[in-house]
Formats: sequence, C-alpha cells, structure tokens
Amino acid sequence: MIDLDTWTTPNGRKISVMLEECGLEYSVHPVNIRDGEQFKPEFVAICPNSKIPAIVDNDGGVSIFESGAILVHLAEKTGKLLPSKNPARAKVLEWLFFQMANIGPMLGQANHFINAAPEKLPYAIDRYTTECARLLKVMDDQLARTEYIAGDYSIADVALYPWVAVGFSPIKAAKADVVGEGGNVARWIAAIGERPAVTKGMAVPQV
Repeated sequence: MIDLDTWTTPNGRKISVMLEECGLEYSVHPVNIRDGEQFKPEFVAICPNSKIPAIVDNDGGVSIFESGAILVHLAEKTGKLLPSKNPARAKVLEWLFFQMANIGPMLGQANHFINAAPEKLPYAIDRYTTECARLLKVMDDQLARTEYIAGDYSIADVALYPWVAVGFSPIKAAKADVVGEGGNVARWIAAIGERPAVTKGMAVPQV
C-alpha cells in the first residue's frame, strides 16, 4: 500500500494518474494547501519543502517528495512507463525534466500573475505567457514527429498532461502567434484524456 499526500493541482495529479496507470493500491490523504496544511509537522516530516505531492511506499519502506522522483520510483517499482535501457530511457527522462524545469514552473508563474497576484503586472504576464507559448510550440514540434512526447507513452506524458491539459487553451488564446496551430498538442491532450487511468487519476483527491 502507498500513502499519497496530495491536493487538486497538476503536480498532485501526476502521481494519482501514475498510480492508476500502474494499478497500485494507494490511500489518499488530502493536504489542503489553501489552509496551510502543507506546513503541519506531520507533512513536513515527509516533505521538508512543504510542497505536495509526497508518498510513503510502505512496501519499500521509503518516503519520497518531488513529483519527478516519485514518478521514477513508481516506474522502476512496477517496470512501467520508463524504458530500462538507452536511448529510449534517456528520451523519457529528458522530457520528464523538461516538464519539471520548464512547463510546470512557467505555467505556474503565468497562472499566478494572471489569476492570483494582487496587482496586474503587464510585464510579468507577458513574460510568462510568452515563455509558456514558446514551450508549447516546442512540444507541438516534437509531437509532430512522435505519437507521445518521448515516443511511446511514458512518465513524461504523465508529468506533462495535468499541466498542459489546463494551460494549453488559455495560452494559445493569448499567444497564438507564438504557439501556432498547436494541432499536435491538441491531438495528444485528447488521446491521453481518453485513458481510463488518467480519468480516474485526474479526479483525485475528491474534495
């Protein structure tokens, strides 16, 4: 059994989707980040950075924070969605870290300055929406060559989907001149969204 500490964010849903894809039993523990529950001592003991998600793998006797590390752990635990050998393994890992270093942080900042900042700052909004649009164009170009982001369906797709499924339409509407048609990303979003495990995982946690 795996204990999943999570909330209703793209980073959290990466892990519930992966758990569903792997067919692993897990127990959900919502951590309400709006109420500051991520700073409670019992959660900090698992995740010193006070960010969801985190897991406790009771079978392996290990707790893990950082969604990328969790995805790799679950893939290696089950032998699913991460090739064991290069070059396929290297391709999956580079696109996984593309999400971790680029898509997540940039879409997160764009969302903050558009929807949460107490003051609308045109420079910040333009900076982050433009970079998000550029990154989506990078994805669209890659998906013109491959069915999924690294070839076969993998943890890289699991990591990207919760962010891109939410962010693609508003970024494209704001920066169509940068994103372009985005047809390959739209096709990819639709295909992944039809997977039963993705549907289930995207509904976790139910709050």
